[in-house]
Amino acid sequence: MFINPVRHITFDAVDPYRTAEFWSAVTGFPIHPDDVDGDDEVLLEPGQPGVPGLLFIRVPDAKSVKNRVHLDIQPASGTRDETVGRLVALGAEVVDDRRAPDGVMGWVVLTDPEGNELCIERSASERGLS
Repeated sequence: MFINPVRHITFDAVDPYRTAEFWSAVTGFPIHPDDVDGDDEVLLEPGQPGVPGLLFIRVPDAKSVKNRVHLDIQPASGTRDETVGRLVALGAEVVDDRRAPDGVMGWVVLTDPEGNELCIERSASERGLS
């Protein structure tokens, strides 16, 4: 039996709760019920065995360089472009548009409100996988 050794994916954040709220909207993972605004650590729990949680830890300084690791997000529902629009409305910023001119291929690079990069790919249904 395989057990995933990755327990959490951890993000440094000036405002962990606000950043966790954004990522909760991205992933659908709820904020742990014990975590509140002002906490130094805020956890998003996926609620699925073997799936790592997202942990946001308070740091005193804002992000200053490009992430060496980022998450690629496949929308669970809707399209890539709808997801990009929804996340921009929540405070994300488009930093690179890698969509092909016909819109069929590619992804969009965003940053969360703290400047962490993430990529939005086409959904499984857009890729003909569902």
